[in-house]
Amino acid sequence: MTSSDRTATRAGGRHGKPWRAAGAAVVVLLAMMGAGLLGASFRTVPPPRPPQPLAQSGPADPTAASTAPAVPGPVDGTGTETADQTPADDGSTETSNPDVAPAGLPRSTPTTISIPKIGVQAEIMSLGTNPDGTVQVPPLDQAMKTGWYSPGASPGEAGNAVIVGHVDSAKIGPAVFFKLGALQPGDTISIAREDGSTVSFTVNEVKSYPKTAFPTELVYGPSDKPGLRVVTCGGNFDQSTGSYVDNVIAFASMTP
Repeated sequence: MTSSDRTATRAGGRHGKPWRAAGAAVVVLLAMMGAGLLGASFRTVPPPRPPQPLAQSGPADPTAASTAPAVPGPVDGTGTETADQTPADDGSTETSNPDVAPAGLPRSTPTTISIPKIGVQAEIMSLGTNPDGTVQVPPLDQAMKTGWYSPGASPGEAGNAVIVGHVDSAKIGPAVFFKLGALQPGDTISIAREDGSTVSFTVNEVKSYPKTAFPTELVYGPSDKPGLRVVTCGGNFDQSTGSYVDNVIAFASMTP
């Protein structure tokens, strides 16, 4: 991706069609973090390296069996496609005691996200899909704002709500989620909603995944509990492709 400012950026994989799970539209955003959340393609020197999570996941085992549906593979910063991934859900991001998991709230559009640990207080814009079925991302000239994938669950609803944001921008440097990798289990994420409520989430886990092993099912798969996934780029910056090599994902559960 170049660093031109656009409201919508191609982000899907090879199939270019939404993936539906459990009756809800869940378009695979995994490519977005490689193509749409950078804005650093024209840098002459590597940008500062974002803080990295304590947990680093290795490549997916190609021999492991999985019942997850086949989904588009990630797209790197140059727009080239990689292999399809069907990672299994190991359950590590779920609450430790599912019996006390709170019930889901009615649907309501999120407006702002607050993450005190890393100094984030940002507006949330609602995003959808492009005509080809790929996911829209925040424009680079608004790299301090975040985006909610509105066809999916809203924060507080049963299901995995997904909030995305830029890690940096060639224009402004570190962006809204530059420090996402510094979060640790127990940290709090709060999201204000249009209905006047504020939903709190507790971080269960923060991991870095190679873009070739994006945990599609963990992020976009169906869930009967209110969950949150906050996603950006991370890892080393590949100067030759203008792309970060990893995705950083914070997994959180609605606070009882």
